[in-house]
Formats: sequence, structure tokens, C-alpha cells
Amino acid sequence: MTDSTVENHIEKPKPGPAPVEPMVKVIAVIATLGGLLFGYDTGVIAGALLFMKSELHLTALSTGMVTSSLILGSAFGAIGAGRVADHFGRKKIIMTLAIVFMIGSLGCAMAPNAVVMIAFRFILGLAVGGAAAIVPVYIAEIVPANRRWQFVTLQELMIVSGQLLAYSSNAAINEIWGGQETWRWMLGIAVIPAAVLWVGMWFLPDTPRWYAMHGRFAEARDVLKHTRQSRHVEKELAEIRKAVPSRDEMHARRKKTISTWMKRLVLLGVGIGMIQQLSGVNTIMFYAPVMLQSTGMGTNTALVATIGNGVISVIMTFVGIGLLSKFGRRPLLLTGQIGCTCTLIAIGALSYLMPETVGGHPNMLRSWLILVGMLLFLCFQQGALSPVVWLLLSEMFPMRIRGIGTGVSVFAMQMTTFSITLTFPLLLEHIGLSMSFLTFAAIGVAGGIFVILFAPETQGKTLEQLEKHFKKHFQASA
Repeated sequence: MTDSTVENHIEKPKPGPAPVEPMVKVIAVIATLGGLLFGYDTGVIAGALLFMKSELHLTALSTGMVTSSLILGSAFGAIGAGRVADHFGRKKIIMTLAIVFMIGSLGCAMAPNAVVMIAFRFILGLAVGGAAAIVPVYIAEIVPANRRWQFVTLQELMIVSGQLLAYSSNAAINEIWGGQETWRWMLGIAVIPAAVLWVGMWFLPDTPRWYAMHGRFAEARDVLKHTRQSRHVEKELAEIRKAVPSRDEMHARRKKTISTWMKRLVLLGVGIGMIQQLSGVNTIMFYAPVMLQSTGMGTNTALVATIGNGVISVIMTFVGIGLLSKFGRRPLLLTGQIGCTCTLIAIGALSYLMPETVGGHPNMLRSWLILVGMLLFLCFQQGALSPVVWLLLSEMFPMRIRGIGTGVSVFAMQMTTFSITLTFPLLLEHIGLSMSFLTFAAIGVAGGIFVILFAPETQGKTLEQLEKHFKKHFQASA
């Protein structure tokens, strides 16, 4: 998807990172607490399932429903938040999501039965999806272009850090308190970072691009003054002004959205969002203890072993952030897709070929090798595939549909996750571990072909330059 004519006229970033104003770092850290909550609330269920199963009388189907209801909610949260954020602002929506996080966490922790649990997991999912769609957009619009890759991918780092926190706290809570009520504490403590997010966002501004989109240029300039070096403020504000359409233009463009280049761009975003989840990553993040327990590991051992998934995810996300400064989006995306697919084939083959028992006892070598395979898979997923996907979705849409475009893409991503999460316990029960992983590997081959044919390269361009680039490309190919 490279347009050499456009590339020749696009300003490349100067060597070496420019200094970043301290305010940018504060904004990024506070906003990405939404990512931490995303990670914690999706990861905590992995351990909680082991304890709530008997109390809530969960079957394979209801286990899938409890786990996937959050993902279903996140799909609708993403598409809803994207639309509302374009109208009311990124900041107000993130603050609202923090309140929903608190309500959902408390409701899950106090759920008396599976039906109530599913309902509050859905509510919690609304916040998870909204944060997934809006936080990267908020950061992408407020940080300098040459550091966008670094701060947007901080969101992915916070997601995997949240999952690591969930796995670690699951093991710690079980070790300290134990008992069947353990899962309630696991789910309830997410209220704390949600409260911190709400308080922190109260003191932060909205983005200069959202202010400009609503004609509030004085406030846009003020935010730029606090987040840019002074010599860049007026130049960037002029560029933003030029990209903001008039009310008549915006109305006309919205009427033609279905038949314009923007529709194709949103479809591309949907495809990019889906390939991240079609790798099957969340079967590992949500069901690792269940899978390891099914291979013969004890409950405590499975919980502690799952911490390795979180540790590797955090380490490899750091690696991925470093690689993004040296390589483009496309090469990393393709590397991640190929690596994940090959690892899934290896896990499936290993699980199929090795005997489940040795001398009448579970084959623990098989269990530990499957865990190693999961860790290798996460190296490619979190070190390449996931950071690039989140970065692309935050930067590829034009200003006037950025919230909606990102929301629709994350909606597709989360609906894919929902389908996989709901059906995986049934797959595990009916076709087994090896065939389940081989199925995801086959899907991964198709995902690799999609990346080769359609994945864009966005490195070294401002958001306004990207808008011009995609518009010219899709209009030329119409």
C-alpha cells in the first residue's frame, strides 16, 4: 500500500528523538490506566474461573459465557464510545468509562449467581471496549508525531501489565487467603485503579484536534503550548486548522461516507483489528490455567505458571516498542503474524504427538512444553503483532471519523474475541487442545496473506499527512 509519489512529498522525521514536554508523559501515564484496567479485567478471569466454577455451578457453556460476556460488552462499548467521543470529547468519555469500570468491578465481585455475573461482566466490558477505542486516539492526538509510536504503544504495555498484575494477584490472593471466596477479591480490587483514572483525568485537557474540530482553537493552542516545543506550536496548529472541515463540508462528507474512500479505510481497519484476535491470543490469556490444569497441572502450579505469560508479555511489549523505532509497521506486523502461526502449529503438534500420561500419571513434560510453546507464541504476539495493530488503529483514520473509525475497528476486533472466547471451552471439550491450536494456525495463514496484501505503512507521517496519503491511495484505486 505504498504510494511512491506521495512518499516523496511526505516529510520524514529527523534522526534522533526530539525532547518531549513533561506534560505529555503525565498525560500518557494517566490515560493509559484505562489500558491497565483493560488488561486486569480481561486477565483476572483466568484465575477466578478455577474458584467460581463450583460456587456458580458453571458448565463448559456457562464458563464461556462468563468469560466472553465482557468481550461482547467491549465490542458495543468500543463502537458506542467512538461515536460519543467525537461529539463530547475524549476526556469526558474516559472519565465516564472510569465510573463504569468501578460499577462493573463491584458488581462482579458481589455476584450471587452466574446470571448476575454475566450481566456485570457485560457492563464491565462496555468500559473495556470504550477504553480500547478512545485511549489510543486520545494519546495519538495529543503527543508529537515523531513520538506517537512510543506513547500509543504504552497503551499495549499497560494492557499486558494489567494482565500480569491480574495473574500475580490471583496467585498471591490464593496463597494468602485461599478458599472458594477468593475470586471475589480477585475481581473487586480493580476498583482502585479505576478511581485513580477518574481523578487523574479530571486534571487533564482534551486533545488539540478535538478542540479544533469544534472550533475551539484558543484551547487547542493552549494544549499545544503545554505539549510541544514552542517553535512547533503555530506550525502544527496551522496544519490542524487546514485539516478541519467546515460545517458544510462535514455534513456533505458524512452523507457520502458509505461510497467514499473513508469506507474502504474503515474496512481496512476492521481487517487489521480482526487479525490480532484471530491468532487466538486470548484463549491463552483467558484460559491458560484451565488448559494447563487439563494437562495434569495442579491448581496452584497452573496459577503460578500463568504468571510467566504475563511476564513474557510485558518484556516483549518493551521489545516491540524498541523495534518500532527501528522498523516500519508492515515488517513487524508480518513478522508477528508468521511467528504466531508457526508457534500455534508447534503447540498443536506437540500436544497431539506426546502421550497425555506416563505410567498412569499425567505427563508433566508435555504440560511444561505446552507452557513453553505459549510463551514463545506471546513473544511474537506481544513483541510485534499487538503493538502494531493498536498503533495503526490510532493513527490511520482522518480527524472527522477518528473516533467512529477506531470504534468500528475495535468493535470488529472484540466481536472476533467474543466468538473465540465463547466457543473455546466447547472446542477444548469436543476436539481437544491440539486440534484447537491447529485450527487457529490455519486461520493465521489467511491472516498472513491479508497482511501481505493490505497492511499499510504509516511510519514518519503526521496524522494530517496520513489523511492525505490514504485519500489519494483509495481514490486512485477506486
